[in-house]
Amino acid sequence: MADFLQWFTHMENSKVFALVLFFVVFCAILIYLYSSKNRSERLESYKNIPFEDEDHDEYTGSDDKVSKHE
Repeated sequence: MADFLQWFTHMENSKVFALVLFFVVFCAILIYLYSSKNRSERLESYKNIPFEDEDHDEYTGSDDKVSKHE
């Protein structure tokens, strides 16, 4: 175990390890996102959320209208 820690402290070895680790994590994220068709369709539908023109009351979740004081 001590040999591995000694090997890892050398910068040329830790750079390669970090590159491989980040590449594996990146590939895992891509596989997660595109593996399920339902998930893919749901995520694609999220891209239009800023352009939807709806009332603010729907986002608050309440059916009661705020009364205006006259």
